[in-house]
Amino acid sequence: MPFSSLTDYIDLARAQAALEAAWNDVSTTIPEEMAQKERKRLAYMVATLVGTAENEADLKERALDRFRQSLVA
Repeated sequence: MPFSSLTDYIDLARAQAALEAAWNDVSTTIPEEMAQKERKRLAYMVATLVGTAENEADLKERALDRFRQSLVA
């Protein structure tokens, strides 16, 4: 339930849109057997960042940066 903490419908919509856009960017690089787990992990990152992002594009980029950094670490 990554977005269950979001009570503002605008934040929820931004988070969902950013997640879809970010996932579209990285999904082809994720092995199929790990896709569900990694999408959920990305969703939690989006949920964590939604309050600090300026807009959907910023939220997407911040989440992607964090997600990619976590893959390297």
